[in-house]
Amino acid sequence: MKAVLIAPRKYVQGRGVLRELGTYLTVLGKRPMVLWDEAVKGIVGPTVLESIRTAGLEAIDVAFQGESTRAEAARVAKIAREQGADIAVGIGGGKTLDTAKAAAVENKIAMATVPTIASNDSPTSAASVWYDEQGNCIGWDCWPFNPDLVLVDSQVIANAPVRAFVAGMGDALATWLEAEAAFKTRALNLAGGVPTMAAMTLARLCFDTLLEHGVEAKRAVELHVVTPAVEKVIEANVLLSGLGFESGGLATAHMIANALPSFPECKRFMHGEKVGFGVISQLCLDDEKPTAEIYRIVDFEIAVGLPVTFADVNLEGVSRQRLMTIGEICAGEGSLCKNHPFKVTADDVVDAMIAADALGRQRKRLALP
Repeated sequence: MKAVLIAPRKYVQGRGVLRELGTYLTVLGKRPMVLWDEAVKGIVGPTVLESIRTAGLEAIDVAFQGESTRAEAARVAKIAREQGADIAVGIGGGKTLDTAKAAAVENKIAMATVPTIASNDSPTSAASVWYDEQGNCIGWDCWPFNPDLVLVDSQVIANAPVRAFVAGMGDALATWLEAEAAFKTRALNLAGGVPTMAAMTLARLCFDTLLEHGVEAKRAVELHVVTPAVEKVIEANVLLSGLGFESGGLATAHMIANALPSFPECKRFMHGEKVGFGVISQLCLDDEKPTAEIYRIVDFEIAVGLPVTFADVNLEGVSRQRLMTIGEICAGEGSLCKNHPFKVTADDVVDAMIAADALGRQRKRLALP
């Protein structure tokens, strides 16, 4: 059985590094296609375009249309091809980045990601998650290579909404817990092999970093300042989580998170927020995790403001019958839940979600002053 680890070619993180984007792109090509939405362009556009111009490159400006659908990826790839782009640069959130990655693969050109929020681990991965026009997750593709460049400006991340930063912690928190579960069955990771020691170590470092520095980092981001805790959590949200999930493994937390948007009440929530509730559900499904460790994780989620109850994801009073929709998805063919070292049924998943809600409500009451 082979072990496989995959990673981006270069990762750059720090305050003000966005001004250096053009310099890094010169190594990759001469005509970067820049994919971003109007809001992101309004925030970082002058810095990005000046950096590209100063480096002697010619930018191809493309507006992202808001959803990472296969049709949008095809549209962007067509523009890049017709304009002669030799680098696809995604700037913004995960859906923009995933679309740019798909366009790069379609045209066999260089790939660069520049996240403006640290809300998930998309920037480093060789994967694109697909949604339909209604915002429902319909699957993902794993590409043959990771980004050539991941550039993360810490001040840009700190200036973004704190909600996105917290959502990133939700996504990252699942990394170790899912990788640990998958490792027990030696399930294949997204890289096509079993995890290396490096992947498992990075996944654990991600988990430990969040629990040690997450609350302090959130407080700093609320003030839009960059502190050592902020730098550590940005690295955990983006790099450690990305390497850990892709070369480690996934399980129930992400499966539940990907199924939640099938409920209209849940569509407004960010991916990492849904993963946060999925984490608690997975903990309630696990037959080995010590109770004290479960409480520690739930209390951390409450402290940073992640969803831990049905009410937190707009599902207060949800019936067991409705939850069976998610249970059946999780127990179905091709589900990530198969990566656990025990059989997971639809009833198991529903029971775990109901237990998670009860646990979250109890720990919230205990956290009250």
